[in-house]
Amino acid sequence: MCPFSIALLLSVTRIQRFEEQVFDLLKSSVIKSFKDLQLLQGSKFLQNLVPNRCCVSTMILKVVKNSVHSWDHVTQGLVEFGFILMDSYGPKKILDGKTIETSSGLSRMPNQYACKLGANILLETFKIHEMIRQEILEQVLNRVVTRASFPISHFLDLLSNIIMYSPLILQSCSSKVTETFDYLSFLPLQTVQGLLKAVQPLLKVSMSIRDSLILVLRKAMFASQLDARKSAVAGFLLLLKNFKVLGSLSSSQCSQSIGVSQVYVDVHSRYSSVANETFCLEIMDSLRRCLGQQADVRLMLYEGFYDVLRRNSQLANSVMQTLLSQLKQFYEPEPDVLPPLKLEACILTQGDQISLQEPLDYLLCCIQHCLAWHKSRVMPLQQEEEEEEEEGFHQDLDDMLESITHRMIKSELEDFELDKSADFSQSTGIGIKNNICAFLVMGVCEVLIEYNFSIGNFSKNKFEEVLSLFICYKKLSDILNEKAGKGKTKMANKTNDSFLSMKFVSDLLTALFRDSTQSHEESLSVLRSSSDFMRYAVSVALLKVQQLKETGHVSGPDGQNPEKVFQNLCNITRVLLWRYTSIPTSVEESGKKEKGKSISLLCLEGLQKIFSAVQQFYQPKIHQFLRALDATDKEEEEVEVSITHRAAFQIRQFQRSLLNLLSGQEEDFNSKEALLLVTVLSNLSKLLEPSSAQFVQMLSWTTKICKENSWEDASFCKGLMNLLFSLHVLHKSPVTLLRDLSQDIHGHLGDIDEDIEVEKTNHFAMVNLRTAAPTVCLLVLSQAEKVLEEVDWLITKLKGQVGQEIIPEEASSQATLPNHPIEKAIIIQLGTLLTFFHELVQTALPSGSCVDTLLKDLCKMYTILTALVKYYLQVCQRSTGILKNMEKLVKLSGSHLTPVCYSFISYVQNKRSTSLKYTGEKKKEKSAAGATAMARALRETKPIPNLIFAIEQYEKFLIHLSKKSKVNLMQHIKLSTSRDFKIKGNILDMVLREEEEEENEEGTASEHEGQNKEPAKKKRKKEMKCLS
Repeated sequence: MCPFSIALLLSVTRIQRFEEQVFDLLKSSVIKSFKDLQLLQGSKFLQNLVPNRCCVSTMILKVVKNSVHSWDHVTQGLVEFGFILMDSYGPKKILDGKTIETSSGLSRMPNQYACKLGANILLETFKIHEMIRQEILEQVLNRVVTRASFPISHFLDLLSNIIMYSPLILQSCSSKVTETFDYLSFLPLQTVQGLLKAVQPLLKVSMSIRDSLILVLRKAMFASQLDARKSAVAGFLLLLKNFKVLGSLSSSQCSQSIGVSQVYVDVHSRYSSVANETFCLEIMDSLRRCLGQQADVRLMLYEGFYDVLRRNSQLANSVMQTLLSQLKQFYEPEPDVLPPLKLEACILTQGDQISLQEPLDYLLCCIQHCLAWHKSRVMPLQQEEEEEEEEGFHQDLDDMLESITHRMIKSELEDFELDKSADFSQSTGIGIKNNICAFLVMGVCEVLIEYNFSIGNFSKNKFEEVLSLFICYKKLSDILNEKAGKGKTKMANKTNDSFLSMKFVSDLLTALFRDSTQSHEESLSVLRSSSDFMRYAVSVALLKVQQLKETGHVSGPDGQNPEKVFQNLCNITRVLLWRYTSIPTSVEESGKKEKGKSISLLCLEGLQKIFSAVQQFYQPKIHQFLRALDATDKEEEEVEVSITHRAAFQIRQFQRSLLNLLSGQEEDFNSKEALLLVTVLSNLSKLLEPSSAQFVQMLSWTTKICKENSWEDASFCKGLMNLLFSLHVLHKSPVTLLRDLSQDIHGHLGDIDEDIEVEKTNHFAMVNLRTAAPTVCLLVLSQAEKVLEEVDWLITKLKGQVGQEIIPEEASSQATLPNHPIEKAIIIQLGTLLTFFHELVQTALPSGSCVDTLLKDLCKMYTILTALVKYYLQVCQRSTGILKNMEKLVKLSGSHLTPVCYSFISYVQNKRSTSLKYTGEKKKEKSAAGATAMARALRETKPIPNLIFAIEQYEKFLIHLSKKSKVNLMQHIKLSTSRDFKIKGNILDMVLREEEEEENEEGTASEHEGQNKEPAKKKRKKEMKCLS
């Protein structure tokens, strides 16, 4: 495929009868190209054999670039093809607001690449061709509006890129955009937020678009549907953030700047600052009305006010006064009244329905963050200008938060009617009400913890208040967990977030673990004395990172700002890494036994999540991230250290931790910690360059660990083996490794013939009686399947080359020479895999997934052997013969694989007949268990006919190849006799007589259950004789 042939195909799409076929061909070529690329990237074996090819994306985008030269016949095809790729390979389903990928992890990457290519085609075509712009925009907006039940983030991203490229040009298409606004009330909230964020640059350059949006939002504010009202709030908040009142601080933290010269027109020259201020105050007036609506609407408002204030500081007075008047409704002004908040007023009771009306915790959280920002940014400037007009709300809010803190500490749980005797069940009205109150109190405690720590300036009294607030939080948390455990109700959905901001969590952890300033020592010792508080601080960090992994952002101030989140992530990682490496888990746990995970283990869990999240969301910033972790790194350092070197430094720290863990006593072995360390090492090893010395070092270290350690822990073994394979495939083919492991498995599990004693090999101590099956067995079979896929891919490639070649007769003898290295590599891979299967097929594997997978993989092995034979049939038409290695491979398959395959089939069928007989005897006692055992036995034997068919197909094509090549390949193949159904009468009579005798002995069967298995085995052998 080349740019010219792609352009030719696209021009053919104008002919209606070829349109569908051509697009199908192009679509399958694109996805195949991405799958091939993925296969090549994941295998050093393939990289050595197949040269790098030109990427399909580059070729198609070259066609787009060339289409500027009056290639009108290609343009329409490009647009259609772009949308076909985005429609076919975009994310597929939505479940509870989250996008669910229907494809497996491996196939997801090619799909994402194909979808991204579609978006790039449309964006580049939009930039180049003025004629087609209207159509592209219309189609994107149509999909945004009509596909409400599908994830459309990829279309919103494309729309955002189009508008960012040319907001002024899009003014000509304003009618289509305003038409889309009419549907805002009916779209899901997530779509509305994405759409409004995308069209934001247009609002700054087009008054008509802005006015029509405001009209739509005002209508939505009074709609009957809750989602429509939430959409209105989201829209108004976005407008407040982006229409600055003259005199507002320039916000360097702005998370979405418009990086296009066209939009750097002075907004105030178009809309005067007075008009902007009037406009913003009108919106604030509309938003105040929302404070009388449902909790969800109020909550959105509280979450958005901080960003509004940060972007538009001139609105501070209006925002803070609004929040102050709202808080006063739920605040007890009398200083002696306990509790200080009117929780009853926050709950709405309508008949039997009890629900939250005022999210008081979110209100306080919003006030605390807005107040902190106002103090740090606005007040210093006001003091310079000697303005004191806004001091009122500032002092009032500080006094109220101070009073709430003192009274919350004085309050007992009984004051809130939330002690241990309270009802927390979800089935009663009182229980639901108590749950709501408990979560409100816990939220308020968290907000006050952050407030008091932040204003405390390392005062001992303030930190004692922080600890008292935490004790109140913990008491409630423990009661809820205890009640949830008894009632089996799930509280997880409500406790998966914390009101602490990520910046505060970062500062708190740094203070607790890394602050050695003498003047802070006394006050910090108050917090450090509570291991529960320390554990809580680390747990909140884990919650934040988990939230980042799931949604791509975190809750709280600046949670949507990737730069700020990344900065906090670096700080948190540095502290957790220091804490884990300085105080190992073994040291911490030996000191005192407490409930729950140790702090060190929590730190390790946090590190594992962070390394995974950074690779997922901050791939371009990995070098910066690793540099931030290196404590020895100096800013002025001139020599640039590579990612591989920095990653290797971190890897060595975790290798030491794992070796320390493995060198301890078996009873002290912490399986959870070992598995986390292996996962961290797996994440970090992905950052190593496969050709580097550090990578080879990592591989040899992992191999050594697997060879020398024999822990009988299945999950640890699985993690370590997965790491070994993932490293090995990037260095060289893992077939010899598979062969060694199969010999170990055979040695530990024994032979299918009980009379044969297998010599035990000990290549890998990690393989033992406990881990050999199913853990290691399934892993090696999965890896063998991947090797077979690679070989199959190579054979398909060779067949394609043979099909394309047109060779003159005199040159036919050299026809296959260019392919000799690939052919040899294929034969060596299959030969080694054949010895691998030779071992496993003779192993007494337990019934279940191991047997099932082995039979399927054997079937695949024979199918690929057949494909290779078919390839040589093609080659024989053009050349004189086949490789000597091929003859050896056929000989090996005839002597080492096919005979033992039939023995294994007999072994599986014997086990099945024993299982079915045992099931029949036990049916009356346990019908459900019997049915399960019978279903499992039938499932295991299902692949047997497929395997036998694959073997026979292989032998059939070998006969054809023998005739074509004039080489007798069948001399090494012993044709099976177990498929010849000739009945021998004398043996049949003997078997029937035995059956009668067994029936007579059934009365005492229960006493001799253990002895029944041997006759069953003998009987099966006689049956086999009878059928031969």
